[in-house]
Amino acid sequence: MKLSVPGRVTGAAVIAVAALLTTSAIADAAPARVAAAPDIPVANVKAHLTQLQSIATANGGNRAHGRTGYKASLDYVKAQLDAAGFTTTIQQFTASSRVGYNLIADWPGGDANQVVMAGSHLDGVTSGAGINDNGSGSAALLEAALTVSRTQYQPTKHLRFAWWGAEELGMVGSRNYVNGLTTANRAKISGYLNFDMIGSPNPGYFVYDDDPAIEKTLKDFYAGIGVATEIETEGDGRSDHAPFKSAGIPVGGVFTGASSTKSAAQAAKWGGTAGQSFDRCYHSSCDTTSNINDTALNRNSDALAYAVWELSE
Repeated sequence: MKLSVPGRVTGAAVIAVAALLTTSAIADAAPARVAAAPDIPVANVKAHLTQLQSIATANGGNRAHGRTGYKASLDYVKAQLDAAGFTTTIQQFTASSRVGYNLIADWPGGDANQVVMAGSHLDGVTSGAGINDNGSGSAALLEAALTVSRTQYQPTKHLRFAWWGAEELGMVGSRNYVNGLTTANRAKISGYLNFDMIGSPNPGYFVYDDDPAIEKTLKDFYAGIGVATEIETEGDGRSDHAPFKSAGIPVGGVFTGASSTKSAAQAAKWGGTAGQSFDRCYHSSCDTTSNINDTALNRNSDALAYAVWELSE
């Protein structure tokens, strides 16, 4: 509970309040908030998507695992993070006879025994630029990390961001990361947030129902902006949260839908077109910068920041 004292009180009242604060009631007092989550400018997120599109266009039309477009995407994200003061690490692995990479970025400070992680896969499929899947999550994650730097946020917990390789081959990069953690280091991760496809052109607003505390945090954000949510089922176990969950780490995230069809009830609730896929360009050549719903991207970028700030305080 939060106690406050009115500006005009009598001396006796002040004494009474002071006495109250010395009782067990003070044990219930909530700690002061470290900082409110900032708004993430969607224009900045879209600027990152434009860069990822340009990288794909210059590298055979895609950003897939083991291709030059993926490595160029990773180099772009890493350069931004390095300039912002993050400590970055590249992890190398091999999948399908091609070299892949994860990018891990740690923000200095915070309790190293309580790590809040947020991640997204940076690779796409070979058939297109992969802008919604998953440039959208990768760009929003990058802008949230850069906002941590711009605001010089100093959370109680340690913040770690990750861009995964070879998700499209079966979460290879994230699985490689989790499998490489010692038991002690796994135990230090208090939660992992996953953002995979958050700007679908015919969007839904889906929240993972894995860890109750993370689920509530994300639902609270959407309730605060008056957007109804549903439990995510289409991608359950099909993205980079799965290796973390299998290792016993609390996970959560948001999703705007892939190839599944939006129902009439969902269209009435969220707008968009009933009877059409949430993303008709899923894993296709038309997954370009024109395949993004700006409203969904904006809301989910802010949801990402809200969860990172709330869970790391």
